[in-house]
Amino acid sequence: MYSLAQSVAIRGVAGEPIPHPFTGLSRLEVEFRRGEFSLVVAGPGTGKSLFALNLALHGNIPVLYFSADSGAATQVSRATAIITGSDVREVKRQLLEGDFDEYTGALAQRWWVRFVYHARPSLADLEVTLAAYFEVFGCYPHLIVVDNVTNVDVGNIGDAESFTFSLEGLCEYLSEMARETRAHVLGLHHVTGEYSDGNAPIPLSGVKGKIGRVPSLILTLFKEIDGMDGRTLNVSDVKNREGFEDSSGQTYSSYELDRVSLRLVPADATF
Repeated sequence: MYSLAQSVAIRGVAGEPIPHPFTGLSRLEVEFRRGEFSLVVAGPGTGKSLFALNLALHGNIPVLYFSADSGAATQVSRATAIITGSDVREVKRQLLEGDFDEYTGALAQRWWVRFVYHARPSLADLEVTLAAYFEVFGCYPHLIVVDNVTNVDVGNIGDAESFTFSLEGLCEYLSEMARETRAHVLGLHHVTGEYSDGNAPIPLSGVKGKIGRVPSLILTLFKEIDGMDGRTLNVSDVKNREGFEDSSGQTYSSYELDRVSLRLVPADATF
């Protein structure tokens, strides 16, 4: 039991924002704060993993990335392109051909960014890996990414009701993880069927399983593709305990995807 004055002393780094490249979101009062749990929600192929990877590699902070949805070749190719600005197709070719020496120095500088590639990690796997990270580095990560939350094995799920209940329970578990480790925990998640095309703003009600109660921050993503194969990723702030929110998804910031480096470049305007 703590007084308000004592609470100031025990706060530590909780609430401290981690660095991020999304300046448009900052104008919408969005921060990724340590000790808090957030969700990034989008349809398949929209770009939520690229969004998370751009965040994870910005600022060279301690990161633990549970990559259940993508294997090592994909993540290494993407991360190398984002870090160096090189063409991701050329990076992937050199990786597969074993001619990767020119990139190893740049990757070695991100030595405390670590990936786990279990396709179906259990809660015990998450805990053991976190304990191992602390043992190696003497601190917990500043950012923990779970890509995707539905890939986490939480036991047998018999029907839609138990699916929703298990997802909400997992969110509570990840929120507690954020508080205990003082990390920002970012979960990636899916949308309901009507928004799966990913080409229109997604409201809070579009989050699959209706699990909006627990996260302190929920961002939904949708894309725009022009006739020249250009892509813009739009990020809507549909829940935000610390600032502005628009649960309709109609207020968003925009980022152009550099198809060569896979970097997300802020667009000129916020709509």
